[in-house]
Amino acid sequence: MRFDLLALSAFAPLVAAHGAVTSYIIGGTTYPGYEGFSPASSPKTIQFQWPNYDPTMTVSDAKMRCNGGTSAQLSATVQAGSNVTAVWKQWTHEQGPVQVWLFKCPGAFGSSCKGDGKGWFKIDEMGMWGGKLNSANWGTALIVKNHQWSSEIPRNMAPGNYLIRHELLALHQANTPQFYAECAQIVVQGSGNAVPPSDYLYSIPTYAPQNDPGVTIDIYSSKATTYTPPGGRVWSGFQF
Repeated sequence: MRFDLLALSAFAPLVAAHGAVTSYIIGGTTYPGYEGFSPASSPKTIQFQWPNYDPTMTVSDAKMRCNGGTSAQLSATVQAGSNVTAVWKQWTHEQGPVQVWLFKCPGAFGSSCKGDGKGWFKIDEMGMWGGKLNSANWGTALIVKNHQWSSEIPRNMAPGNYLIRHELLALHQANTPQFYAECAQIVVQGSGNAVPPSDYLYSIPTYAPQNDPGVTIDIYSSKATTYTPPGGRVWSGFQF
């Protein structure tokens, strides 16, 4: 994509970027997501219900966690070491990181598992490669191309009830970071016992400050040649 088109995209209406995870593929089964604009037609789903496609603009906003989602009727079983694939119907902006997070529920799904507290940990991410901030060398460019993102559940992770959170951070508008995140309920099965150490755990919202370089970077004026997504390191599933 030519730079002049990229520069123009910095001033495009916010609505152009809107998108959400609309289904999940787990173990060969497709689980529908929540139909936010037609709730009456929405099937029962593993995904937290959410009010709209609008971006979250600040890391301290409560909507940051699960796009304002509150509950899900179902859950999906996934074997540790296998993939969860999130599917988007649309996504148009190529500049920004993709991140995937998990939260282990203290018990059953429902009111006791909303993702409260310092329990979120990152299992997957892709930022930028190639040293050109205004290029299409970004994780979200792969969403534009494929409308899917697959992540392996750590193979030796302790089994249990988890929330899985997919986040796209759109950086196409200068000084206007836009977060898009959705959550779903999964039951991880396996014989592992690994849990992430405390220094991999974060609260959402506020997993990073608003002035984190990964949030505030201006891809059109910055001279940086590398990019680090906000929110710390990816946990591979090994015990430390």
